[in-house]
Amino acid sequence: MKRSKLHPAWIAVGITWLTLVASAGYRSAPSVLIVPLEEAFGWSRDQISLAISVNILLYGLTAPFAAALMERFTVRKVVMSALAAVSLGAFATVHMTQPWHLVLLWGVVVGVGTGSMALVFAATVANRWFMKRRGLVTGALTAAAATGQLIFLPALTSLALDHGWQSVSITIGIGAAVVIPLIWWGLKESPQAIGQKPYGAPEDWVAPEALKGNAARIAIDSLKRASKVKDFWLLFGTFFVCGLTTNGLIGTHFIPAAHDHGMHEVLAASLLALIGVFDVVGTLASGYLTDRYDPRKLLLFYYGFRGLSLLLLPSILFATLHPSTLVFVIFYGLDWVATVPPTIALCRTVLGPQYGAVIYGWVFTGHQIGASVAALGAAVLRVKLGDYALSFYLGGIMSLLAAAAVIFIARGKSFNEIKNI
Repeated sequence: MKRSKLHPAWIAVGITWLTLVASAGYRSAPSVLIVPLEEAFGWSRDQISLAISVNILLYGLTAPFAAALMERFTVRKVVMSALAAVSLGAFATVHMTQPWHLVLLWGVVVGVGTGSMALVFAATVANRWFMKRRGLVTGALTAAAATGQLIFLPALTSLALDHGWQSVSITIGIGAAVVIPLIWWGLKESPQAIGQKPYGAPEDWVAPEALKGNAARIAIDSLKRASKVKDFWLLFGTFFVCGLTTNGLIGTHFIPAAHDHGMHEVLAASLLALIGVFDVVGTLASGYLTDRYDPRKLLLFYYGFRGLSLLLLPSILFATLHPSTLVFVIFYGLDWVATVPPTIALCRTVLGPQYGAVIYGWVFTGHQIGASVAALGAAVLRVKLGDYALSFYLGGIMSLLAAAAVIFIARGKSFNEIKNI
């Protein structure tokens, strides 16, 4: 019998990509709901942002344990459970009446659910199924979130304005539930499970030893070992800045900041979605470049460029679509999560390839802690100072510091050594 020309790794990527696109709707909703919830309940912006901050924080804290659970109990079971939690949490928000209800449901329940998929899902699939094209695949899966943002942001904003904020929760609850059968039916656990090797693996390839034991213990032990390695803290710190300047600051507060300048919410949401369009291009390009160039040099460029963009933002936000605002959207979009493929590549160097996804889970925790700090901190500064200018300036300065820090990661290792780990 002739073998199928399509390697099953590409089927795994396709299903993972669709799942991550759908999950982007859950991640997009908080920024869409800030102004509608203010108007519906009279809650202050910092009260609403607290729930978003908790959501983002748990999204990150759950990631390393989810990565270990995927190694221990299969990817399918973890992702299906996460989707069920998101669906239930979103539906339950329809009945909330107090700010703490939002913190509990959107902050805790949906935060844990989305964190159990997150980008560790992408990293796990890329690491298990690919030897060649791993950077490109990681970029494609990372870009899935941006694609989902493009699809969902304008639609969810229009839903909230035309049919009330509850329609957003119901739509997300249905969307999460619909994806569960796709995971059950189509996602295979690993190439070995179906008698295959990863895409691009040599004939003498031997699968890394699977992690065994209690998932929580694996995650904690990995953190203890990694905490003794300087590169881990450099990756953790720089990804903290990445989260602070993307999901936490721009992802959460761009629409309210534009609204403060008189811009219509649907236009602001469309611009944020447009960031997602260019994010797809930038992240795919970053994955391609990560396979060919030193990831440290790529990160130096990405963080430096982001810092300069944020320092300019307060002077280019206008009530209408101004060319300078559009330029920011395009270039910030290209840089949005381009940091992910090179960061994942460097995570494999900390404790070895078999721990790559778990280490990335902990580094991603740093990303979400940074995002959580910005989601709440920018709201507090907005309430105290009346605008977001200082938040944007601080984000720009921290990005420039991150650009300086990445050159010290994996000192003494050549690009070829990093690539072959």
